[in-house]
Amino acid sequence: MSNSNNLNRRRFVIRSLAGSLALPGLPSLMAGSVGGNSAIQASRGAGVGARRFVAVGNLLGFQQKSFFPETTGREFEATTLLKPLIANREHITVYRGLDHGLRGGHFAVHTFLSGVLHHESKNRPDGNVTIDQFIADEVGTETRFPSLTVGSEGGIHGGCQMSWTKSGVRVPPITGPAELFDRLFVTESKERRAQRVKDNSLQGSVLDLMLEEAGALSKQVNQEDRAKLDEYFSSIRDVEKRLEVRRRWADQPKPAPPFEKPADSNTVDDLPMLYELIALALQTDSTRVATLEIGGSFLPQNLGIDKSYHSLSHHGNDDAAIADLITLETYQLEHFGKFLTRLADVQDGEQTLLDSTAVVFGSGMGNGSSHTNSDLPIVVAGGGYGSGEFRNVASRHSGSIPLCNLFVDIAQRMGIEKDSFGTSTGAFS
Repeated sequence: MSNSNNLNRRRFVIRSLAGSLALPGLPSLMAGSVGGNSAIQASRGAGVGARRFVAVGNLLGFQQKSFFPETTGREFEATTLLKPLIANREHITVYRGLDHGLRGGHFAVHTFLSGVLHHESKNRPDGNVTIDQFIADEVGTETRFPSLTVGSEGGIHGGCQMSWTKSGVRVPPITGPAELFDRLFVTESKERRAQRVKDNSLQGSVLDLMLEEAGALSKQVNQEDRAKLDEYFSSIRDVEKRLEVRRRWADQPKPAPPFEKPADSNTVDDLPMLYELIALALQTDSTRVATLEIGGSFLPQNLGIDKSYHSLSHHGNDDAAIADLITLETYQLEHFGKFLTRLADVQDGEQTLLDSTAVVFGSGMGNGSSHTNSDLPIVVAGGGYGSGEFRNVASRHSGSIPLCNLFVDIAQRMGIEKDSFGTSTGAFS
């Protein structure tokens, strides 16, 4: 059989796991045919005191004049949009001057947690992996769910794009409280669990075959293609790790549900319940990494505003449009503030769940009206970041500081021994 036919036969694809695993094209063979240890070790108890991470993103940004204070330090004033967070003032730090140095308007918002445009990520070792997936790859084996990605598939640009794997695959979101509730609390029937065990075994066998054949193939290729195969091996190992987690939890019962299954309503009315379920996911140690994207399906009509969110964001300094936007944004910050209070009220060993959890809130959009992706609105709460300060880092430095520098610091506090992430130039806290 020719090398070309061998190559085609080896293009296995597993779509039931995280993304596709297709063998890469290998020019050296094609030409011939035509002529880790986890960063967190097992902890005592159900993850008591373990580090956790949550990111909440908004697709269209916030009104900068109503968001950022004028006074730096601990004496910063409670601006219109920060007032809902003042009850947790000692647990938050507000940053100004952090961004990714990118342009692209709506088409760069997906870089909020990565710093890298998807279409420019192909030749990067970690692609445009987002910080949540970067952390989950290291610590996700400790929990039933390596991470939880919550959002919607409606609205601008076809849905949630906040989370990406290092293979360049968008992580599809859990789209409502009903589905998230099922993931967390509904145990499948014995028959369904037995079928999953069989599926896991079959997928494991396919992965073994893929490794065996790719290993044989590596002896026939040049150095450039061997590097591509190394990346392929790495992808297989990542899937093996996720498959092992599935096997480990296949027969383990889920936590008892604390209330009846909620019904999906709309993104506006569902927001409080989504926050509550994320808090429960952390509290039950079902996951230690979660994201929530408030996207284009967040409809003003559900707050009594008869205009589209997107059109309002292009307000052109119209006072009425800005007032409506502040209503929408205040609602989002009110429920974020309640989420912080919820975490602060949960005891986690000798500290609170908020003390254990670094929570990032912000957007990949700096100014929705002018389509800029600079000067991003960023709040970090809990997890050792509660300085009670407003830090205008741009005022003390030439230009902005990469937001990815902050992500490096967050990862390191999670126990991940890496000194770079995305477009970082170092660690920043």
